[in-house]
This record gives sequence, C-alpha cells and structure tokens, in this order.
Amino acid sequence: MKAAGAQRTTALSDPRWAAVAERDERATFVYSVASTGIYCRPSCPARRPRPENVAFHPSPVAAELAGFRPCKRCKPREPVSESVARPVIAMCKLLEESEHAPSLRALAQHVALSEGHAHRSFVKATGVTPKAYRDAVLRRRIQRELRQRRNVTEAIYAAGFGSAGRFYEHVARTLGMSPTEYREGARGVTIRFAVGECSLGSILVAATERGVCAVLLGDEPEALLHDLERRFPHAELVGAEPAFDAMVARVVGVVETRPGAAVEALPLDVRGTVFQERVWRALRKIPPGVTKTYTEIAASIGAPRAVRAVAGACAANPVAVLIPCHRVVRTDGSLSGYRWGIERKRELLRRERSARER
Repeated sequence: MKAAGAQRTTALSDPRWAAVAERDERATFVYSVASTGIYCRPSCPARRPRPENVAFHPSPVAAELAGFRPCKRCKPREPVSESVARPVIAMCKLLEESEHAPSLRALAQHVALSEGHAHRSFVKATGVTPKAYRDAVLRRRIQRELRQRRNVTEAIYAAGFGSAGRFYEHVARTLGMSPTEYREGARGVTIRFAVGECSLGSILVAATERGVCAVLLGDEPEALLHDLERRFPHAELVGAEPAFDAMVARVVGVVETRPGAAVEALPLDVRGTVFQERVWRALRKIPPGVTKTYTEIAASIGAPRAVRAVAGACAANPVAVLIPCHRVVRTDGSLSGYRWGIERKRELLRRERSARER
C-alpha cells in the first residue's frame, strides 16, 4: 500500500498523466484508481479520476496482479494493437479458469506458440512467470472465499481445491498464517516488538513466531508504534519483553554495521504481492557496500521494463536494512527517495562501503 500511495502522489508529474487527461487512444498502458478498485485505458470515457488516486501499469495483466478489476466501459482486457497481448491474455484466462494448474506445454498449445515463445511473451507482458501468476490468482481467490464463506470448509471448495490438505499447504505458503487467522483479520496473532535508539535515530523491531515482520526507522518512537499498529490492526502486540532484546540487538548490529552481524541469519516473516516478493529476494542478494540500479534489479528478475514497479516494491519494504532497499540507486548513481529518509540511506551506504574497504 505504501508503494501504491507513493506512486499515486506523483501522477501529475508523470508523463502518462497527460494521456489520461487527453483520453489518448494511442496509449498502450493502463491506469488503476484506488478509490474504485478498477483499471482503465487512458481513452476511457468515464469521469476523469483524481490524480492522487491513480497508479500506472504497463499492461492489464500487471494491473490485475496488483488487485484491480477491469473497467466495464472501456474493456481494457481487450487488446488494441499489441500483438503480444492477445496470447498472453488467453494464457491468463486459462490459468485463472482451470481447475488444475495447466503446464507450460498446455499453455503454449492453447495459444499456438512454442513453449519458449509462450513463456517469454508471458514474462515480458506480466513481469512474472505463469506459475507465479497462477499462485497470485489462487491467493486472491483464497482471500476472497475466506472472507465471504461461513467457514473454512466452504472456502476450500469454493476456491477450487479438491482436498483440504492441498488447500492448507497453499494457504501456509501464500498467506503466512492459518485460514482461521486470516478470516479473523489476523486476530490472535502475537507480534513482539521493542522500540529503542540507534545511531540513526529511533528504531522499532517487531517479529512473529516465524520471523521479523517489521523494522522501522524514524525520529519519534511514538510515530513508529503507530505505524506498527496501522500495519497489524488486529494482532496482539506485546512489548518490552527481556527475551526479545537479543533479536533487537542483532538488528541494531546490522544497522550499525558491526562485525559479524549477519543479515541472512535473521528469519523474516514478510508478505507482499508476487512481484514485490521477487524484488525483495533480489535485494537480499546485493552484498554490503555494493549498489545496484533500479534498472539492474528489474533486469535481474526478468522484467526489464518494470523499473517503476521495482521502485514501488522498494518503497513497500517493511523491514529496513534486513531487506536492503537502501542499496538501490538511480542509473546515474545518485540517491533517490528512501522511506526512512535520504540522510539515513546515505549514512548506511557510507558505513557499508567503509566496512567493505577495511
């Protein structure tokens, strides 16, 4: 949500906004509107949305991966002139409607392409593999049915699972919590946290039984606590436990670039969209003292055109330093926005470079 918000606030300065304002029929991207949950073509005849509610997407598939549904007036799913769009949309429909996940061979045969061509076209248009797209479809279906059905048993079959075992396996992997916990808005999930001070200001560290779920930096401890409460409104937040001090010390050790403070040793419990999680995994592979550009990260995950989406995933990162989004810079090497402050980003990079040179 943070990432989407950051992107929407800059809609007026984005060159694509002019195409929306002018209802340009030549534009090939789509835009979503947060207040309605719908995405449209720039040429849509509907009332022009408020720019602060707008986010841009390279394709209908990307908009739907972000959780938006197609407009019934401009029908953005129907391809205009993109030769790649038609087979990709057909593959997406098959992935969405099939009871069992179709193989790559079945997808390719469905659109009369070779397996390699089908796979490349799909990844180029959506930024994810067919398997990741199928997982995202199932995740949304599970979330919808768990919210709407009277009990978990009904949700299992309404979501298209033939057995409870396969359903629970998939839920554990995609939601990070039990179906009952999700139905209740994560009520009963215990999150331990502590607020302290480090050389970069105030720091809040929070963790579930599975791992660290938030590392927040700021100037005011109270503001960090309010941020945690907004992120986990129904969880049981438990603070000031002596047993949690060791976890906090390890995180602070990473912030302070202490020798032996290994990020990889700290388990994480973070959940995002399929695309965000791919970006976060790529960020964790950047060594301390090294920087990568947003363009390089996009290329490394097989989505070279998704540079803006990579920036959005960095902005949505819930665990400062442990997922090192501070190591991503602009193409010219300059520092771009950092949700915990540019000066903190600059200082983290300086420390890591100094440690690397020693």
